[in-house]
Amino acid sequence: MGSDRLSQLVVALDVPSAQEAETVVDELYDLDALFKIGLEALFGYAERILSYCEARDVRCVIDAKLHDIPRTAAAAARQLVHPFVRAVTLHASGGSEMMRAAVESVRERAAELEMRAPHVLAVTVLTSTASPQSAQNVLRLTTDAREAGCDGIVCSVHEVREVKAFFGDDLIVMTPGVRPEGSDRGDQRRVATPAEAAAAGADYVVVGRPVLSAIDRRAAAAAVLREMAATSPA
Repeated sequence: MGSDRLSQLVVALDVPSAQEAETVVDELYDLDALFKIGLEALFGYAERILSYCEARDVRCVIDAKLHDIPRTAAAAARQLVHPFVRAVTLHASGGSEMMRAAVESVRERAAELEMRAPHVLAVTVLTSTASPQSAQNVLRLTTDAREAGCDGIVCSVHEVREVKAFFGDDLIVMTPGVRPEGSDRGDQRRVATPAEAAAAGADYVVVGRPVLSAIDRRAAAAAVLREMAATSPA
């Protein structure tokens, strides 16, 4: 992957019902975007939304944030491998052994299905938290994730440039906490705009409530895409 690649929008399906999640997919499925299936959907209506995304032929990120003993994390990761799934997440704080087991399980299952393996992305420091040590912790956890074979990480926009400079552009970085200018920060502490995320070189840019709560979701998502496309990585 070269440094001139464009950031991709990921719309978070953080809604309380399968019907609403399907409506969001219907409204946005033909845009150049992926859909993030997080814990609310996984615990509430996983089978239905996964089947719907497959039927709609849309690409997904399964944000499971796996964190368990290696054997359990590996077994769970295996169940998340599907042709329409672009990436899955786990917690870097689960340790190198856990991450390595999950990575190997994902790749083995993908080989069995004769498909390209989803990216395994390690969540470093949540964007809802902030401390003077955030950047240092992100680099430390990224080192562990890289050594365990993960394809990339999840961090705030504020750490992207440093991570890319240190680990190289082939490390995939997904950034949550992205809000268009003037949007409510919600429970996010370390936020940035879509333009800032794209300029920093983020590969996947996650936007949730600013799109989901918009009167015209399609227009809101299209505006984010235009802002990202107009900004070249620095």
